[in-house]
Amino acid sequence: MHAKAALAPVGGKWRMAAMKPWILLLALAASSAAAEVIPLPDDPYFKPYQLTAVPQPGPLLLEKGDRLAICGDSITEQKRYSLIIETYLAACMPELGIECRQFGWSGEQAGGFASRMARDVLRFKPDVATTCYGMNDFRYVPYDAAIAEQYRKNLGTVIDTFQQADCKVVLGSPGIIDSVPHWVKTASGTQQELNLALSRFRNLGAELAMSRRIRFADVYQPMLIADWGAKKQHGPDFKVAGKDGVHPGWAGHGVMAHAFLRALGLDGNLGEIVIEGDQATASGGHEVLAFREGVLNLRSKRLPFAAGPGDAANDDHLRAGFALVPFDEQLNRFVLRIAHPSAARYEVIWGKETRQYDAAALEKGVSLAADFIEHPLLEPFRKVWQAAAEKQAYETRQMKELMHGPEGRADFDATVALTEKVHAELRRKLAASLQPVDHAITVRPLP
Repeated sequence: MHAKAALAPVGGKWRMAAMKPWILLLALAASSAAAEVIPLPDDPYFKPYQLTAVPQPGPLLLEKGDRLAICGDSITEQKRYSLIIETYLAACMPELGIECRQFGWSGEQAGGFASRMARDVLRFKPDVATTCYGMNDFRYVPYDAAIAEQYRKNLGTVIDTFQQADCKVVLGSPGIIDSVPHWVKTASGTQQELNLALSRFRNLGAELAMSRRIRFADVYQPMLIADWGAKKQHGPDFKVAGKDGVHPGWAGHGVMAHAFLRALGLDGNLGEIVIEGDQATASGGHEVLAFREGVLNLRSKRLPFAAGPGDAANDDHLRAGFALVPFDEQLNRFVLRIAHPSAARYEVIWGKETRQYDAAALEKGVSLAADFIEHPLLEPFRKVWQAAAEKQAYETRQMKELMHGPEGRADFDATVALTEKVHAELRRKLAASLQPVDHAITVRPLP
């Protein structure tokens, strides 16, 4: 169900009326399609923030068979936004055959990552890398120009090192904080002062990405808007950046994953089913096996992203995150369309769920992945998710406990070789977790 909302120009500025944060982002983007800056909502909360232009998402950056390195600090080591990215690529874009690894390291700054890149990351020959640094780099203090300059230099080193290894870079911004992290003993300043400092670190990264002509994943602005909007809708306890102020729950990681997948150039077209009279066709990894008396029997070799059921008011549910950004609209379009519908309204049954649509909506096309929650492709998707989660859990152990542990200190090359055998088996299990799925969709005209 889509919330009704409206944007109205007031005094030459856009004001929001009962609008979800992701709808606001879409509307603002559409209102300034030629611009490089998406304005913040016209609310006093945002007045102190000055966010600069960002590079716009380009075409697909990934090529078939690429290795993708997902790099960052403890937020990456949570293995949440990285898991969303890997599962999306494995289940929703299997034809690309992308091999992902996450290299998250708790407490890390860009400079620390730069010092371990050759030993820990480049040895696995990534073709594309995403980075997400800045949260530790700004040191949880109000903006300090000297600290920011060190961050800029370290990011430059990271970019140079990847590019010298013929690896394309998606530079991710830091996100926001939701409270002053008092567990950081050296933290100082107010929450707003720290978020303003992070906004300037975000701007620095965006400017560096544009000057170096590389991709940029703006994590900061969507999180800032989503957090504000979620608190208005669900109350102050909803924290996009997490209950400890820094480490997001699933909602925040959903916002982050959306930013990175968009920056990688994914277009979100995951297949289309078209009914015309008594004939039906499918594309994008889906095949019509039979179509009789309104029942479509399908075989899907590609799955839409299936977040499953969840509470949109709970900041630790993925469905809450996808309600805050246009994930389904931009990245998860599995479309059913009726050409020249003969009835005014139709009933669509997929699994245990039923939806009703008017003819105009079906003629335009409805996104099944957005409208159906517990559909027949959910459990097959969960198998891919679980296999990717097991692999990523081992990647942290492989890197931090074994390669950097006593085994690695005793014989680093032998440790890498042995752990890679385990990793290869986990990769095989992930590839095998995606199997063609036969399922049915019933489309019936209503009287």
